[in-house]
Amino acid sequence: MTTDALFFPLMITSAGIIASFISVLFVHTVKVTTENVQSVLKTQILVSTALMTVTLIPCVYVLPETFEFDLGDGITKNVKRWDAFGCIAIGLWSGCVIGYTTEMYTSNSYKHVLLLVDSCKMGAAPNIIQGLALGYISCIIPVLCLAATIGFSFEKAGLYGVGIAALGMLGSLPVALTIDGYGPISDNAGGIAEMCGLPSSIRDKTDALDAAGNTTAAIGKGFAIGSACLVGLALFGAFITRIEQKRVDILKPVQFCGLLVGAMLPYAFSAMTMKAVGDAAEQMMVFIINDFESGKKKEADSGEKY
Repeated sequence: MTTDALFFPLMITSAGIIASFISVLFVHTVKVTTENVQSVLKTQILVSTALMTVTLIPCVYVLPETFEFDLGDGITKNVKRWDAFGCIAIGLWSGCVIGYTTEMYTSNSYKHVLLLVDSCKMGAAPNIIQGLALGYISCIIPVLCLAATIGFSFEKAGLYGVGIAALGMLGSLPVALTIDGYGPISDNAGGIAEMCGLPSSIRDKTDALDAAGNTTAAIGKGFAIGSACLVGLALFGAFITRIEQKRVDILKPVQFCGLLVGAMLPYAFSAMTMKAVGDAAEQMMVFIINDFESGKKKEADSGEKY
């Protein structure tokens, strides 16, 4: 395997950063209103995906025309330059499809969510049943995209192809994560506006931005989960290569213990993250309560509205 093939993943990431920077500027080409804010934010992801596809073309020429990978047991695989480009492209566009599919099942602009809203009028039970059904159905298209990406990438470039496909899927993630900031910032701004007694029209605008931010947050999670699936497969392949084994027998004590620990780690990190958020929220609530009580006391002492 050549050194160029090792540096190539870094160039993929660099191309994604450049494309993301440029795509953010496209928001200035249209007038953003309360009605079209969500579509404008969503368009940035599509623009970044198209720009990254174009930006990757010069990067591909860093690779030799053909290069080989040692798959073990004396087996080598010849990989062409444009096969590597195809792996990145299918990962990139699969991520875009997954993102748009996520929006379709989470945005209040589509019939799936509107039908769920209608079921909420019938009580909690229909809401839970229809909500679970909607969540399960939303997994179909992303799983098919992931299967197509893995199958194509592995056929063309082995586990190296799966790895660079994961990088391609992460190419638009900077834009998605940047847009995520609209949600909490707008929500906090709306809460401040309401507490300050500002007109309801201000709250309507912040609610629209908050809804757009929540939807794009779901899109970002689709990118992250899809790429995590590909990266997990690539890391497992690297583990198999490292221990110089063709397969891992989970009936062996060491492998089975490792499987249990590996399955536990996502829950452990999630628990630590949730605890940190809960602690921060509790401290914030204590501060707000103390501030509110202090304001009431000043109002009672001075006779003026605080």
